[in-house]
Amino acid sequence: MTQAKFFLIALICSFSWYVFPGYLFTTLTNISWICWIFSKSVTAQQIGSGMRGLGLGSFTLDWTAVASFLFSPLISPFFAIVNVFLGYVLIIYVAIPIAYWGLDLYGASKFPIFSSHLFTAQGQVYNITAIVNKKFELDVPRYEEQGRIHLSMFFALSYGFGFATIASTLTHVAVFYGREIYQRYRASNKGNEDIHTKLMRRYKDIPSWWFYVLLAMTLAVSLALCIFLNDQVQMPWWGLVFAAAMAFIFTLPISIITATTNQAKYVMGIIYPGRPIANVCFKTYGYMSMAQAVSFLSDFKLGHYMKIPPRSMFIVQFLGTVFAGTINLAVAWWLLTSVENICQDALLPANSPWTCPGDRVFFDASVIWGLVGPRRIFGSQGNYAAMNWFFFGGAIGPIIVWLLHKAFPKQTWIPLINLPVLLGATAMMPPATPLNYNSWILVGTIFNFFVFRYRKQWWQRYNYILSAALDAGVAFMAVLLYFSVGLEEKGITWWGTDGEHCQLASCPTAKGIVKDGCPLK
Repeated sequence: MTQAKFFLIALICSFSWYVFPGYLFTTLTNISWICWIFSKSVTAQQIGSGMRGLGLGSFTLDWTAVASFLFSPLISPFFAIVNVFLGYVLIIYVAIPIAYWGLDLYGASKFPIFSSHLFTAQGQVYNITAIVNKKFELDVPRYEEQGRIHLSMFFALSYGFGFATIASTLTHVAVFYGREIYQRYRASNKGNEDIHTKLMRRYKDIPSWWFYVLLAMTLAVSLALCIFLNDQVQMPWWGLVFAAAMAFIFTLPISIITATTNQAKYVMGIIYPGRPIANVCFKTYGYMSMAQAVSFLSDFKLGHYMKIPPRSMFIVQFLGTVFAGTINLAVAWWLLTSVENICQDALLPANSPWTCPGDRVFFDASVIWGLVGPRRIFGSQGNYAAMNWFFFGGAIGPIIVWLLHKAFPKQTWIPLINLPVLLGATAMMPPATPLNYNSWILVGTIFNFFVFRYRKQWWQRYNYILSAALDAGVAFMAVLLYFSVGLEEKGITWWGTDGEHCQLASCPTAKGIVKDGCPLK
């Protein structure tokens, strides 16, 4: 079978199937069978819920749940999947149960086991609007009146392991790739070229001044925003310079080991607390620019191997960024003005697609790092100062692995222990859930180990084609469903469209904590 024919067949199958988890039988998206068996047990639903619990045994028959937050598992190498699996098990099925049920750290039983919301000491959702003044800055007296912010056990540990990932990324790159980076840098100065570079010489290279002019223009516009619209942006001009310097320093190690980091928000929250918009802007310039640089380099790497003219790549990237930014802004503005109660999950119907899990995490992060500030969360004025020890553990971890590799060079599996990947395994949680990770690991293992091992020729010929076809089929059906029944708000209501049936999974287990829909202990 030709690859084109296989792609078409797989696309049609994906397109046809998605009408079930996408509209007719939405429970197929999150099958948490433990909740069905133990319909009145809070603990059992906390363990079994794939959306609001630990997701033990939960799975999905919806490709969007497999590849929505994490990239397609069909294109991930098996050793990376194993590292993610080990880190996922360590965090979700070892660290969180011990901290929540065993030690009740930070009064964890007062809050849901898996939630990105912010809570008061009494287990109620924190009223953020009550601690913000007219300038959208922290009102300290009102904050002290309402009390410190508390996090769910998972949310707190996710930040701790995020700190460890930051530190381990730097030390891992230094000990495992430091010499290679230095050697390649020296080789580049000597002009040594591989066959791909020699073949690319037939095309005109990108003039350096293109990059310099673009950098100067963006910095000039950004500085103008910081100076003349400071009341709206909140970030001072020196914050922009600092963010650019941080992006310059971290781009190389992050490009070697891609990881989701929180260092930009942490640093700005310490230096300039009480201003959430400034913190978000600093993150955009300090981290998002770095992430986009990595994506830019990845595309150029592909173009280098596919022998695409560099100037064409640059122009396409530039125009694509302009169009994408404009369209995203227009769509976001349209949704915010046309969808009632968008992103307010407490005011939306149970099966609403407008709960915005990613934006909820972004909003809560702006409160933690910008409005309240890390000193009142992870510092001396907060409850979670011990989480800073994760920085130290993450820093020494790769050094220990490197020493073991040197001591036992014949054990080839030791250098495959990638601590930045392992510790950052759950970096996408939240908004990703255990359901997404369970399915991603399962599908990735099947296709990258069993299929590759026993059907290697098929894997080499069709694996990536299948991944693209599944994405395309889901996308086409999602658009069709939206314009045919979504705009008219015509839905189907029955057991199979009533979510995952784990209503008790978000209940606290501490005695005396009152929450609507939860049994009182």
